[in-house]
Formats: sequence, C-alpha cells, structure tokens
Amino acid sequence: MAKIVTTNEFDAAVASGVVLVDFYADWCGPCKMLAPVLDELAADVSGKATVIKVNVDTESELAQKYQVSSIPALKVFKDGVVVEETLGFQPKANLEAMINNAL
Repeated sequence: MAKIVTTNEFDAAVASGVVLVDFYADWCGPCKMLAPVLDELAADVSGKATVIKVNVDTESELAQKYQVSSIPALKVFKDGVVVEETLGFQPKANLEAMINNAL
C-alpha cells in the first residue's frame, strides 16, 4: 500500500533509492481512480522501490516546492532527485516502466 507522507517525513522518504511520489487530493477524480493502481504497484515493486503519496491540500508547501500545478502529478525520485515525471491518470504499466528506468 502506498504510504501517505507529510512535509516533515518527505525528505527522508525520498533520500535514497527509487521512490514514486503521487501528489494528489481527496476531491480529485483521477486521483481516486489511480489509488488502487498505486497500491497494487507498491506491492509489486516492494523491495526495489517505494510508492508514497502527498496530499497537496494539506502539504501545499511541498506541492509548491515541486511545482505541482495539476494533479495527479507523479514524480520518480532517485536518491532524492526527480528523474522522471508525468501528469494525470497513468496505467500501471507506464508507472512500472518509469520506476524500472530509474532502477
């Protein structure tokens, strides 16, 4: 399952390894559609990558820092640096490919 992180936890969560971050909001339709895909993906990549979620409504400073203007915004971090990003609902295969490219 994708873990929801706060601003205080974020830097440590993306500091090492490959991490897919979903910037979302509870009211966002495409975000709701993406949630079960991310939970399934998190289970599939467990051990090689991590999937986390950031609520842009409660963590607006973090959303601004990473220039999130549309959601869902998906960013792949490798050792604390964004290496790939995409917007909107994505099929699981696309997200898996993004993670694999970063491994």
